[in-house]
Amino acid sequence: MMGDERQVLSLASIGQTAQPNRWRTEAMRAHSSPRLIFFTKGQGRITIAGLTSGYTANNLIFLPSGTMYGFEVGPTAFGHLLAIPAAMAGEWPDVPVHLRLRDVLAQKEITQVFDNLERELKSDRAGHARAAHYHLGLLAVHFERALERHEAESPDARAETAAARLVAAYTGLVERDYAKGLGIAHFARALGVTPTHLTRSCRRTCGKSAHDLLTDRILFEARRRLAETRTPIREIAASLGYSSAAYFSRAFQGGVGLSPSAFRRQSSDTAGQSPRAGSSVAQDVSRRAGKFS
Repeated sequence: MMGDERQVLSLASIGQTAQPNRWRTEAMRAHSSPRLIFFTKGQGRITIAGLTSGYTANNLIFLPSGTMYGFEVGPTAFGHLLAIPAAMAGEWPDVPVHLRLRDVLAQKEITQVFDNLERELKSDRAGHARAAHYHLGLLAVHFERALERHEAESPDARAETAAARLVAAYTGLVERDYAKGLGIAHFARALGVTPTHLTRSCRRTCGKSAHDLLTDRILFEARRRLAETRTPIREIAASLGYSSAAYFSRAFQGGVGLSPSAFRRQSSDTAGQSPRAGSSVAQDVSRRAGKFS
């Protein structure tokens, strides 16, 4: 049984999923420990902290803990989603980074590390957990070197606009407070802008309104709890800031197209047909001694 989820090292494959489970990748969400996405095939769009951009093969995307994101998985897209233990977060950047690997040698090196990491996570040989963490450390070194080359290139000017900075700040507040039942006016006031200006900025950076981003985050969490727990619907509603289970059910039905109970039944029926992001392997490092404990 896994201990502290923040200290779990896991690797999941990314590929086309069945329609009922596409929300697991496309909806806005965040994690309590960092994530690294490595797209090896295909192309699509990814939204990070409210800024949408394209991705293609050989793209590495680092997401610090608490960063809201979601991405489309097209019919040809494939890759890996790596959960990095919080204890090792210090070896990675403090901000989201999207690297487009153009150097063939760098592509091969990183692909090899991912292959080695997956092999050790699946292994039951002596020292496999320690070996997996050594490969993760090596991956951090390769990422740092790729980042050095990336910083010598022209940065994405869109990320430096006032709109992008505002929306990034907004998504940070949403991630912190999405379950408190707060409206757009509250977030806009906290950011010192009007709701209209906030929504205009969101549409400019990701094509969604401020309300869409907030609702997407709430509905992701609602679906996750309905699919992965047996928590009563009324308790889920209350924990997400809804004044009543009936209000939650109407909002859920409007956003998802199913009632909470119907969605839970559907999730139970499709369980095992399409995992969260493909096959997944993991190691719990919360009890490890030394640096990773």
